[in-house]
Amino acid sequence: MDLDRALRISAAGMAAQSTRLRVVAENLANRDSTGEAPGADPYRRRTVTFAEKLDRASGTRGVAVSRVGEAPGEFPRRYDPAHPAADAQGYVKTPNIDSLIEVMDMREAQRSYSANLSVLETTRGMLTRTIEALR
Repeated sequence: MDLDRALRISAAGMAAQSTRLRVVAENLANRDSTGEAPGADPYRRRTVTFAEKLDRASGTRGVAVSRVGEAPGEFPRRYDPAHPAADAQGYVKTPNIDSLIEVMDMREAQRSYSANLSVLETTRGMLTRTIEALR
């Protein structure tokens, strides 16, 4: 039944966005993490990559997290010679996390999750009405 397929696709979308939201939370939580030793690398921003997922049993195409990777790039540095992770010049490497980008990513994940939830709720309502009509 197509309504069952719609439920599976929406659930897959919600699961993928949940992972994305978890990664955003990890990034924001580690925004101020630094290395433990002088010159050591701090927390590196993580990113989520999605891919199409074919469910062979139902023939539906949904979405899945294909990988959670690390963002490339240099670490910003700030001058803090008293910090335990400061290098010989007094600079500390900080995570390559921009809070504004993380908040925008969080809002996008929230909107996608909400859209999938709306589809799921609508589909469930249609299934309920169909069952009631068959009684």
